[in-house]
This record gives sequence, structure tokens and C-alpha cells, in this order.
Amino acid sequence: MGNAMEWYDYGVFTAGAITTTIGAQFFPGTGNAALKSFTLLALSFIVRPFGGAVFGPLGDKIGRQRVLALTVLLMSGGTFLVGVLPAFSGPYSLGFGAMALVMFLRLAQGFSTGGEYGGAATFMAEYAPARRRGFFGSFLEFGTLSGYVLGNIVVLAVTLSIGPATPAFQAWGWRIPFFAALPLGVIGLYLRLKLEDTPVFDALGRAGQRARKAPFRETLANHWPMILKLIGIVFLLNVADYTLLTTMPTYFTTQLHYSTITSTAIIIGVELLMMAVISPLGALSDRIGRKPLLVTMAVGYIVLSYPAFALMQTHSLAALVIGYLIVALLLVPVLAVIGSTFPAMFPTRVRYGAFAIGYNVSTSVFGGTAGLVIESVIKLTGDNYVPAYYLILAGVIGLVPILLIPETARVPMYKIRTGRQPAGPRDTAAAARR
Repeated sequence: MGNAMEWYDYGVFTAGAITTTIGAQFFPGTGNAALKSFTLLALSFIVRPFGGAVFGPLGDKIGRQRVLALTVLLMSGGTFLVGVLPAFSGPYSLGFGAMALVMFLRLAQGFSTGGEYGGAATFMAEYAPARRRGFFGSFLEFGTLSGYVLGNIVVLAVTLSIGPATPAFQAWGWRIPFFAALPLGVIGLYLRLKLEDTPVFDALGRAGQRARKAPFRETLANHWPMILKLIGIVFLLNVADYTLLTTMPTYFTTQLHYSTITSTAIIIGVELLMMAVISPLGALSDRIGRKPLLVTMAVGYIVLSYPAFALMQTHSLAALVIGYLIVALLLVPVLAVIGSTFPAMFPTRVRYGAFAIGYNVSTSVFGGTAGLVIESVIKLTGDNYVPAYYLILAGVIGLVPILLIPETARVPMYKIRTGRQPAGPRDTAAAARR
């Protein structure tokens, strides 16, 4: 639910009609409104590593549940308040005050999100049985996709009802999707307050091995090699994820000149298909391992990104859908195993913190900036294949740490030792039986 809340915000914020409107509402001048909006989106990622460095080790000290309850409240509240803010100009305008407030809210959301994702993945992985961790962990990204789809559906419903170019939409219609974040956040907070902390974390406390203070220094000093590998894999994940989910709506409208309604409908349809296959792929990883799926994704992006974007340039709607479907389905294998693979790279004592730090450093540098980089380079060069080049580069870089990490399928979470997990099928099966 928390992950859905996070990506509901991205789904709303990056929908074609909203992206151009947000840039015009809060930033003065006549420049590229979409580029302004992507700059604002990238701003929230600057503080994500700091949020991860605070909330992650704190979750290893006081528990996963308490931190997760706080982060879902901050994220939903921030999204709601963006819809409340007066614009830069017009009735009740605040001028540069509006610009400052919307930037502050994005920073606050980025800070809270830094503790959200690692905690949610850790929580689910520590609750899941070893033999089915891939299946249950896949629901983490099922939440991502469902939140993103819901955000796009709400925006599509508003634009169909009001019209994206009408004065009503520019005045108040664009705010409606942001208001919907408040009830979603209340539901998420209620559910998280009803949770109990994970058995693995509670067992660590009973054994007297839980950290007495947030183990930030211990995490970096003892686990930096695995954190670096995580950063490399997340580089590929984020370039693919944020290119496809936050950049493509604007790419379809500004570069390929499709209507916002057509592009949103295509993205919703492809996202629904991704949701349908993500959990079966998670279950498959329980049988064959996580690394085969990760390698498939990396090699697929290296080989198929350029042909997929070539299809999108043909001015055929069917070819556009096929091209987008190729790059979208290549993302699903990694989405299916994030919740089972990344937490299992670290031992329980520092799991939340190490995951949050590594994941958010990579996300801050490469994820939130994906839309800004792609939009800027396309504007500079006029080359519509820039997203394909970026995906190929990410595939090459991400393949290296994927090959270096140990296989953790069917290894119980309490037996995880960084870099020393059982690697062979016989060892992993024995560990699962124990």
C-alpha cells in the first residue's frame, strides 16, 4: 500500500497533461513546461539518500513498522498539499512563495521516500517463507504498478471529463488527482499501524543482537562492497523504471506527437499487462533462482532497446504499442525479484539501513534525473533515440554486479551473511530445509 502511494504520486505527476500544467503553474516564464516539471521531480530525489541514511538505520534500531507508518503519512500528505498550493500567478497567487513551497514539499516527500522503499521490501522479505519469498516479494512492485496505473486512471478520467486544454483544467481540474492522495494515505496509515514487526527482527532483539543506536557507521564500514553492487543493479533498474514510467508519457506527446489521452491509455494498458505477469515471474524465481531473471533483463535491454525505439518512430500506433511493450516487459523480471533479492543481500542487523542507503543513492543520481537527462539531451541533439542509448548503457553497467552477487533463492533470511550465502542448488536446498 505504501509503495502504491509513492507511485500514485509519480503516476499523477508524470501524466502528460499534468506534467506540462505543473511546470506552468509554479514556474514563471515561457520555457519548456515539461522540462521545468521534470526538474521539480528530480529535486525530490536529491534528499532521498539522506532520508535513507536516517530512516534506514532507524528502522534497524526501533523496528520496521514504526518507520513505515511515518513514511506513508509524509508521502500522502505531501502529494495532497501540492494540490492545495496556490499557483505562481492568478487568483490567490503567492508568486515565488508558491515556487518555494512546492519545492519544499517535493524535498519532504523525497526525504520520506528514502525510508519507504527499503523498509517495505525488508518487511515483506522477512515475513515471507524462504521457499516462496520470490512470489510474495513480487507484490512490492505490484504495488508500484497499481499505484502508477491508478494515478494515470485518475488523470485520464479528469482530462476526459474536463479537457486538458480547457481553462477549468488549468484553473482547478489538475488539482483533483492530488486530492485523492489523502484518503489513500489514511488507508495506508491505518493498515500499517495494525502490523506487527517481523519475526526475524523480533528474534534479533530477544537474542540481544539488535543495534542500540542506528548502525549507520557499521553499515557503511562492513558492507560497502555489497552496497556498491546494489547501486550498480539499481542503476539499471532505475534508468529502465523511470524512463518507462515517468518519461515516456511526455515522450509520446512531445516527441512522437500523440495526444495525452492516447498516450495515457497505452501506458495504462501495458501497465495492467505487467501487473498480470509480475507475480508468476516472482514464483518462477523461487524455482530457478533470481539471477537468471536479472540476467535476462540486462541482456534484453542491451540487445532490444534500439529496435524497440525504432518501432516507436514509425508513426504507426500498433508499432508504437509493440515497441513500448518490449521495453516494458523487459522491466518485469527485475520488478518481480526486487523484494526477494535486494533485502537478501544484507544480514538482518543492518538490512533496512544498507538497502535504503544503497538503493536511494543510486535512485537519487540515476532515477530521478532520468526524465531530466533524456528531455534535455533530446532537446540538445534532436535525437529521439536517446532513451534507447541510455537503456543500453544501463544494461551493460548493470550486468556486471548481477553476475557478481550470490544467488539467495530459498535461503532463509536469518541465515543471510553478506557475500557468503550458500550459492549452489544443493546448498540452498539444505539451507531451506534447516
